[in-house]
Amino acid sequence: MKHFKLYSAIIVSALSILLGYNIYCLVELYQAISRQTVELISQSLKDADLDEVLNRPKKYPVPDSVPDYQGKSMSQKRSIEGDTLMIYVLDGEGEVTEVRKMPLDPGTNYSDIMVDEIGYGAHQTVDPIYPFYIADLDSLFQLSLLRKGISPKYAFVNKISSDGTVVAGQSPAAIKENLDSVSICYNIMSGERYVAYYSSPQGYILRQMLGIVLSTGAIIILIATALWYLFRTVSRLRTIEEMKDDFVNNMTHELKTPIAIAYSANDALLNYDTDNDLEKKMRYLNIANKQLKRLGELVENILAVSMERRRAMKFKPDNILLRPFVEEIVDAQRMTAGKDVTINVDIDSSMCVNADRTHLANVINNLIDNAVKYSGDVVMITVSGGSDGICVADKGIGIPPKSMPYIFNKFYRVPHGDRQDVRGYGIDGIGLYYVKSILDKMGWSISVKSKEGEGSVFTHYCPLKMDGVKN
Repeated sequence: MKHFKLYSAIIVSALSILLGYNIYCLVELYQAISRQTVELISQSLKDADLDEVLNRPKKYPVPDSVPDYQGKSMSQKRSIEGDTLMIYVLDGEGEVTEVRKMPLDPGTNYSDIMVDEIGYGAHQTVDPIYPFYIADLDSLFQLSLLRKGISPKYAFVNKISSDGTVVAGQSPAAIKENLDSVSICYNIMSGERYVAYYSSPQGYILRQMLGIVLSTGAIIILIATALWYLFRTVSRLRTIEEMKDDFVNNMTHELKTPIAIAYSANDALLNYDTDNDLEKKMRYLNIANKQLKRLGELVENILAVSMERRRAMKFKPDNILLRPFVEEIVDAQRMTAGKDVTINVDIDSSMCVNADRTHLANVINNLIDNAVKYSGDVVMITVSGGSDGICVADKGIGIPPKSMPYIFNKFYRVPHGDRQDVRGYGIDGIGLYYVKSILDKMGWSISVKSKEGEGSVFTHYCPLKMDGVKN
C-alpha cells in the first residue's frame, strides 16, 4: 500500500502514453488508407476509360463513312529515360515536330505506363470513328469502384476539353454535397481529360480499419475495466484494513475491562482478610466470575466470526421458555450498564422458541447492549415477542440513513464524529455482523428501522410458539 499511488501513477501514465501513440498510429493508418483509396479510385477511372474505348467498336455499329487515315497529324512515340516520360510528336511524314517531357512519380509502375500507352493509342484510333457516350463511362466507372469494394453515394465522370470546358457530364455544383475528384489525361496531344467526381469514401476507409479500431477499443475498455476493478478492490481493502484496525483497538479496550475488574477482585481476595467477611468474599467472587464469563463470551464471539468456525458451527436446539430467558439477560445488562437503564420485557409468559441457548443469548445480549451503548444518559428499551419474532426497540441516537445498508457488514463502524466514549460491539464492531451470521445460520433473518435522534428497532424473525410446544 505504501507505494501504491506512485506505482499506479506510473502505470496510468505509461498506459496514457501508449494510448496516445496508438491513436497517432490509427490517424497515420487512416491517412495511408485514404491515399490508397484515392489511388484505387484513380485506377478505377483508368480501367473504366480503357474498357469504354475498347468496348465502343463492339457496342456501336461502324459509321457509313470512315476516314482513310485517323490521327495522322497526331501520331507520337514515347520512351522512358530515367524518371521522365519522353513524348515525340510526329508529323504525317514521321518527322519529329515536338518533344514533351513528363516527370514520372517515384515508384511509378512501368506496366501501368504500358497500359496507358494502349489507352492513348485506342483513343487516337477509335475517337474519330465512333461516338462517345458519357453514360457508358459513368456505368463502367461505378462498376469498377464496386468491384474494389468502394460504393460512394455519388460517382460520375465529366469529359473536359483542353481549354477546361465541360464537354459531357453533369455539373458537380448540382450535387449539394462536398465531392472529391481525380482526373486522367486520355489524349496527351490535345490535353483532353476525364474528371471523376465522387462523394467521400470515409465509410470504405473505416471498414478497412474496422478490425483494428474494434480490437483497440476492446483493449482500451478491458484495461480501463481492469484498472477500475483494481482501484475499487484496493480501496475496499484499505477500508477493511482501517475498520479492522479500529475493531482491534476497540476489542483491546473491551478485553482489558473484564480482565482488570477480575484482577482487582482477585487481588482483593488475596490481600485483604475476607475470611471474616463472607458477604464481601462472595461479592468479590461473583464479580470475578461475571467478568470471566463476559471475557469468555467476547472470545467466543471473536472465534465465531471466522468463516472456518461458522462453517463447522453446530447448534444444540433446545425448547426455551422465552420470558425468563430474556429477563435473565436484561438483569445482567442492568447491572453492567453504568447508567440509568429501563428495560421492559413485553413477552407472554407461555411463549417459547426452539433454538441454541448460547447463541440466542448472544444475539439478544448484543442487541440490548447495542441499544444501551447508543442511547443517551437515560435508556429506554423494550424487548417484545410476537408472531413475527423478537423485537428490541430503543429511544437512542439512531443510525444515519447512509450507514443503514452497511451496519451488518464485517468490521463496519458507524461514524460518530469525535466521540470516543463508546466501545465494544454494537454498531462499531462485529456485534451486528455476528448477530446476522448466527441468525442466517439458524435460517432466520433480521431487519432494522431507525431514525436519527428517535431510536432504532431491531426485529429478528423467528418462529415463536405458545405453551411450550416444541418447533
